[in-house]
Amino acid sequence: MRLPSRPFRRLPRWPAALVLLATALACLWSGFALETRTRLHTADIAERTRMGERPDMDLYTLINARVAAGENYYTVAAEQHRAAEYPLYPFVAVRTPALAWTTALWGAPGWRFVAALLWAANIIAWMAALQGRVSRAERYGAALLAGAFGMIAFFDKVFLSHEALTGLMLSLALALSAGRGWWAGLVLAGFAVALRELAMPFLFAWGAIALLLRDRVRLAAIAGVVMLLAIALGAHAAAVAAVRLPGDLHSAGWTGLIGPGLPLFGIDVTTVLVLLPHPLAGPLIVLALLGWLSFGGRLGAFAALWFTGFATAVALFARSDNFYWMGLFVPAYGIGLAFVPRALADLVAAVRGGGQPAPTPASPR
Repeated sequence: MRLPSRPFRRLPRWPAALVLLATALACLWSGFALETRTRLHTADIAERTRMGERPDMDLYTLINARVAAGENYYTVAAEQHRAAEYPLYPFVAVRTPALAWTTALWGAPGWRFVAALLWAANIIAWMAALQGRVSRAERYGAALLAGAFGMIAFFDKVFLSHEALTGLMLSLALALSAGRGWWAGLVLAGFAVALRELAMPFLFAWGAIALLLRDRVRLAAIAGVVMLLAIALGAHAAAVAAVRLPGDLHSAGWTGLIGPGLPLFGIDVTTVLVLLPHPLAGPLIVLALLGWLSFGGRLGAFAALWFTGFATAVALFARSDNFYWMGLFVPAYGIGLAFVPRALADLVAAVRGGGQPAPTPASPR
């Protein structure tokens, strides 16, 4: 089974017109949504500062330093959570020990080097992944966008950001999933989930595409990695439970129902788009998703499912202070901007012609 390339060309006239209209309205809305969410975020930070709350990265700095000095991760994490009045329930409120343990091995400079390496690898991998699937202009544009949107790799405290490091890994894994090196991408995605369990839906999306295409080899491999990670997360949950004390705080939960403005804001502040005015940054975020939705093939379907699925989950469940979860999209999400011209051209062609079959698959497998 093959997934069609350039699916927008296959749309009937009226659905294509509706997609164009929805895109235009979303672009108009996005600037106002960013402005509103930024104002609310600024007020929230001011209130938290007034109440004496510390940034999450202060917590991770203290934990990593004590683990590097030889202390037990879970004992240290529990003590620091209590000192900062952070919850210990449920177990996912405590980060996995992967970042602390690796920082103890190679330190902050080591993680900075890894982040820079992942940034460069993303540029190269996306050039390779798109070869023969898109035009030369789109391919080079995608590489430039991977570099621009991945600049968070050079953030001074990237070694403390689980989400930024995970996003760089997942983006590289997404590029590798399109070719023969998919197994390397799967290993990388597995480590990304170990670093930040919030990345597990990436593997679910990959598995869903493999199931749809009846790709038994990849489906079995993905299932195996998910099972191993489930065992590791079970061990993590048990370790957290072992250091809890009566009276430890519970998380406020994740039932925010904030809406699409939150993932929009999260993408803005974790990328170079934060440097642009909101009326420009907002539409670019919307158009990047349109570009990925227009790509098609195995790679396009995987990317579209991952981006839309996770963004929807953030819109429904995340709290306002969880905006940084969108770091998991960086830098691959921004690459969708390279495909916007084809998306608009295909939609206009569909409106004019009532839907035409796409010529050549964008992803042959």
